[in-house]
Amino acid sequence: MNDNDAFNHAAQQLIDAGRFIDRKGWVPATSGNFSVRLPNGTIAITVSGKHKGQLELNDIMLIDAEANSLDGKKPSAETVLHTSLYKHYSDIQSILHPHSLSATLISKLFKTEVVLENYELLKAFAGITTHEARIVIPVFENDQDIPRLAKQVDAYLLTHADCYAYIIAGHGLYTWGRTVSDTLRYLEALDFLFTCELSLHGVKI
Repeated sequence: MNDNDAFNHAAQQLIDAGRFIDRKGWVPATSGNFSVRLPNGTIAITVSGKHKGQLELNDIMLIDAEANSLDGKKPSAETVLHTSLYKHYSDIQSILHPHSLSATLISKLFKTEVVLENYELLKAFAGITTHEARIVIPVFENDQDIPRLAKQVDAYLLTHADCYAYIIAGHGLYTWGRTVSDTLRYLEALDFLFTCELSLHGVKI
């Protein structure tokens, strides 16, 4: 597959993911951003300000590993959060960032981390084979200084190798995987598990 074909394939995956995520109600208005790392190291990512349920090919742009636009289009202000994760994890190919209600609410309930344990659905995550498991989703304060936020996230990940996702407080969720389908599976599992935790603490959605 040449570079152009690889980009078009990745773009279609992001378009399809956007429609799926929009049907779930996880990307209201023009919120969220999604990306796929291509074999040549460049990154296909959604442009800024587009409704993720109505994406077209022209709404996917190309950036390099330092978050520089390669085609003149404008990426999201949060693009550095994507490139930072790709630098940290050499084996991931996809990052999805929706603004789901469950992730937003749970960050108001738990200020520093969300602990998920002893749920059957934890087996949706790579490497987990039993419900007798525990994962921690860190919560970071929202920050308009995105490079500074990216450094905070990276510092956390350096000491927590088993992290599957993180939440920006009052904002949304970032999760990543080896493929777009893996990452979508993580989103579905996290939304369900966050809803369980919210319900246990008396929060109605």
